[in-house]
Amino acid sequence: MDLAFLNPLYEHPGPWASVYVDTSRRTENMAHEVHLTAQAMARELSRQGADEATCRAVQAAIEDLRHSPDPHGRALFARAGNVVLDPMLARPPQGGSRAVWAPLPRVGPMLDLAGEDPVAIVAYVDRKGADFELRSALGRQKAGAVVGQQWPIHRTSSLDWSERHFQLKVENTWEHNAAETADALSVCQEEARADLLILVGEDRERHEVRDRLPKRLHDRVEEAAHGAGSRLLDEDVEQIRAAHVRRRVEAELDRFRAARAPDDEGRSGAVEGVPALVEAAREQRLEELLVRPDGAENHRDVWVGEDPGQLAVRRTELKILGEQHSWRARADDALLRSAVVTDAAALSLAPVVPADEDVPAGGLGAILRWR
Repeated sequence: MDLAFLNPLYEHPGPWASVYVDTSRRTENMAHEVHLTAQAMARELSRQGADEATCRAVQAAIEDLRHSPDPHGRALFARAGNVVLDPMLARPPQGGSRAVWAPLPRVGPMLDLAGEDPVAIVAYVDRKGADFELRSALGRQKAGAVVGQQWPIHRTSSLDWSERHFQLKVENTWEHNAAETADALSVCQEEARADLLILVGEDRERHEVRDRLPKRLHDRVEEAAHGAGSRLLDEDVEQIRAAHVRRRVEAELDRFRAARAPDDEGRSGAVEGVPALVEAAREQRLEELLVRPDGAENHRDVWVGEDPGQLAVRRTELKILGEQHSWRARADDALLRSAVVTDAAALSLAPVVPADEDVPAGGLGAILRWR
């Protein structure tokens, strides 16, 4: 997950209100339910010690969701009477809406609720061109169309040599249309920053387009064998997107396992456990933070200062480093803050790691920029 969009959260000091709102239920009383949720979240923040202005700002932001409720939910991060960031969620919060008042924004759940949501372009390919559709957890929208040469387009089954010239024209038209479709798909992928290209259609048309795509896109392509004019069901697209996520997470987990093996000098390219991660974060060595949501050490207390680079396992360590003000914070939130400000990535391992497997140890690990 690219964490750059979270940067505004670390441009201001805390404490912070972090609210995850579930809007996935569709009922006749949706507006009233959102209203009740807004009141409940404001009360909960007030109970935890949030200032009145921030409680009012959060309540008003949730009330606004009555007019255009999101398909799954919304995260709200607020401080000093202002909502600083309000990203939409790719899936509903587990267990319903919740609110937290803490020194740091509670961003850990974002890895699962808005993290690995691959944007897919579904290309419905036929001999005349293609229609493109943009798909993500937030829905679908048309992304354009390609219309190639229209004549001649249907092949003859005759083996008469007098038909040879006509068949060559057909082949040339198919190749021309496939090349135009591949070019347009490449441009669309770049503009949408799509993670996945799904080619739908008959075998020959799909293969013609795939073969003409730039090599940089080949590992992003999936194919679905459907007849001309047929459309993929939502479940089909979700299965393809979920399989893509699993492959990506498995690849990063394999990279982590390989990197944590020490070299000849006893140095590892990956670390796990809070003490080692805190040290690596202070040295700005995190390349990618790996988080297992149910990890035992995720909610372990660490100490943080005003500067994102100031974090420690013990409060006395921060005093030695010259930090005069410090607060307790969850280990995962403190490490994610360090990851954001040092341009590191983060990844939830939820799609692939069984609940009984302690990888990484305690639920937190990282691949390092250098050993």
